[in-house]
Parts: sequence; C-alpha cells; structure tokens
Amino acid sequence: MEEQGTGKGSASGEGQRTVECADALEWLSARETLAGSSVITSLPDVSEFPALSLAEWKQWFIRAAARVMAKVPTEGVAIFYQTDVKKTGAWVDKGYLISRAAEEAGCETLWHKVVCRTAPGTVTFGRPAYSHLLCFSRGVRVELSRATPDVLPHAGEVTWTRGMGTQACLTACRFILEHTATRTVVDPFCGHGTVLAVANALGLDAVGVELSRKRAKKARALRVVFDSGTLRLSSSTDPESADEP
Repeated sequence: MEEQGTGKGSASGEGQRTVECADALEWLSARETLAGSSVITSLPDVSEFPALSLAEWKQWFIRAAARVMAKVPTEGVAIFYQTDVKKTGAWVDKGYLISRAAEEAGCETLWHKVVCRTAPGTVTFGRPAYSHLLCFSRGVRVELSRATPDVLPHAGEVTWTRGMGTQACLTACRFILEHTATRTVVDPFCGHGTVLAVANALGLDAVGVELSRKRAKKARALRVVFDSGTLRLSSSTDPESADEP
C-alpha cells in the first residue's frame, strides 16, 4: 500500500473513514475476509482497460466481482452499482456479468433494483438511461414484508458522469444498516468516494481503496450533508478535473 489517510466526518456521530492508495484486487487478496463489513462498489468499465479486448475485460470483470463477494462475511452483503455500455452495436450487460460472478462465489441475489439516470422516456446513446443496483449475500435473507422499491426514480448527485449517485448510495447504506449486523462499508474501487461519504453521514465506518492518488485524495475529502431531506455533496478541497486518473 502506497499511502493511506484517515478522516472523521465533520458532524458529531459520523463514521470513521480510511482511504488507501492501492490496487483493489491485491488489497483484497491480502485479507482473509472483510470481518464486520459489507461492500458497496462499482467495478471499472472496459474503457479503463485499453490493453484488454472486450472478451478479456469480461473475464476480468467476473473474476474481480467474484473475489469481492468471496471476501464478504456471511453476515454481510455485496452491493454493486453498474451501468451497461454499448460496444460495436451490442449491449454489454453488466448485471448479467455480476450475477455470473455471484454464482461462482456461492452468493444469492437479494434484490436487483433499477436506478433511473435520466427521466423515463428519454432516449440515450452509448449508455442506457438506467443503472443496475444489485445486492448479494451468502447468509443474509430479507423478509417479504420488508421489501423496498425496485425502481429508484433518480440516482442523485454525482461527482462525475460515471459515478454512483448519492440516492443510490443512500439506498445501499440504509439496507446495510437495517438488514445486516455489519457496520463498516468497504468500497474497493472507491473513485471519488461518494459511497464512503454517504456511509459516514449515516454513522457507518468506511474503508476505500483507490489506485489513483488524485482520486484517493478526493475520496478522503468528500463529504455529504442533508439539505432539506436531500443529500448534497461537498468537499474540503478545491475541485479537480473529474476525469483525471
């Protein structure tokens, strides 16, 4: 691990945060299990692997997702936020790839939600108007009487176009609080740290891993605040380009 930083949330009662600058899969391999933790993450898109063919990236994606799920304890859950992408005129269904990984890891699907990225009826190109939000576990089960909506009308504020929105993060974090005994959220591909910031705002501890030093710096600084019942992003550092590696 090259560097790490720990920061406590700005408000009383917020969770602790650690962000490590490291390769996610190497970081996971060095740990037997993520004791006391659940995972919320988004795996990198094929565009971030220019040296891999689409077929090679799909295999990497499935192996990486399976490794993430394998490290989550029985009492925890693994939640993935993924947006499909169109390549050579055909869709790459990341929800399907994640589900294949879950089978390999011996996990069951607890729910599969659709998160609207734009208003229903909007035509989009290259990326769909929705994202997948999927939850898996080996041991956690949810009673039918405690079901939650399958469609989120909006993703919430994002730090960049491919980022996980605040409302999607809030849905995932609340599920962990209400349905598991885990109280630490791990995001092995944390990017700018929206998952970590929302988890902290709800009182959960958070651990992020990010290969890019610049993104890791942002992930340490990002905060969210509740403004009239809505989550709003804020940062203690000057904004940088959202697409910098």
